[in-house]
Amino acid sequence: MARRTTTIDRSRIRTQPARRRVSKVLARDEARPLAAGASVADLLDSLPDLLGAADLNAAIDAWVRAWRCDRLVLFGFGAHLIKAGLAPIVTDLMERGAISGLMMNGAGCVHDLELAMMGRTSEDVAESLDTGSFGMARETAERLNGAIARGRDDGLGMGAAIGRDIFESKDRYRARSVMATAWRLEIPVTVHAAIGTDVHHMHPSADGAAIGETSYRDFERLAGLVAGLQDGVVLNVGSAVVLPEVFLKALALARNLGHRVERITTINCDFIRHYRPQMNIVERPTRVAGRGISLVGQHEVLIPLIAAGVVERYDAASRKPARKSRKSAASESPRKAPRKTPGRRRRPGGKKK
Repeated sequence: MARRTTTIDRSRIRTQPARRRVSKVLARDEARPLAAGASVADLLDSLPDLLGAADLNAAIDAWVRAWRCDRLVLFGFGAHLIKAGLAPIVTDLMERGAISGLMMNGAGCVHDLELAMMGRTSEDVAESLDTGSFGMARETAERLNGAIARGRDDGLGMGAAIGRDIFESKDRYRARSVMATAWRLEIPVTVHAAIGTDVHHMHPSADGAAIGETSYRDFERLAGLVAGLQDGVVLNVGSAVVLPEVFLKALALARNLGHRVERITTINCDFIRHYRPQMNIVERPTRVAGRGISLVGQHEVLIPLIAAGVVERYDAASRKPARKSRKSAASESPRKAPRKTPGRRRRPGGKKK
């Protein structure tokens, strides 16, 4: 039998004044057109104070705050950052003192070495796999495996061992090497290898014991860095599995040993939001305090933009007396952010959406 339905009576709805309703989007938060000849700082200030644009500015502000306060900035990345041509951006940030430590996966070493050694990298995997030649570059394997074995004997971790090898070589392009620059500047760089994932593991020159020992030394060194991460920043650029898992274990170890690592800013940058980075970088480490930020975009666009914003804002902050801005106070407080001064655009901060 068909059910009888009653038309709803809209004449009895309860209304409220629009101006009393809480609204998440305000006219003062809208983007503003950018004039020709504007700076990167102007571009960032012109973005809407909403959603991803607000997160981008909050990430830059957190990095600048940590840099100015001499707190740890731990920059982690997968191999794609190197393949996307961004090593010079990272080396420049290290030269400026904006990065305190690096963490990498094993594949990043391959591309950093090949670019330093011969100015090119990244083979056609599909085509070379068909012919059985994938990953069979002789010099790449011999250099990496030799550096790792010598580093094991000298008590070094994998990152230091490979960085030293590139720095002391006669490689034509070694100046653009992330790992060689880290060795020269005495910036710790930790490499977290998964056995069998990197091309040099296939070669007879590979020593599994040396790979394991040097990578484990780097894990212990990373845990030591993470123990001092309070009020610092950690970035994960493009590693979907290895670095998020390793960072979470290093954080667990540091907290278990009594180190206070709670008030931190974590930033994940990738093309899409993966499960492990979202959980192990953005959400779980910041449950007690701090803030996790997820930025989605292509590395070759997003990372230079972030780097330029960090450099400009650090320079601007260094040229004026240090004082706590309303924006910074708002980003650190759970209370509602103060209204902007009429006629002035406040830089986007950590406003909750």
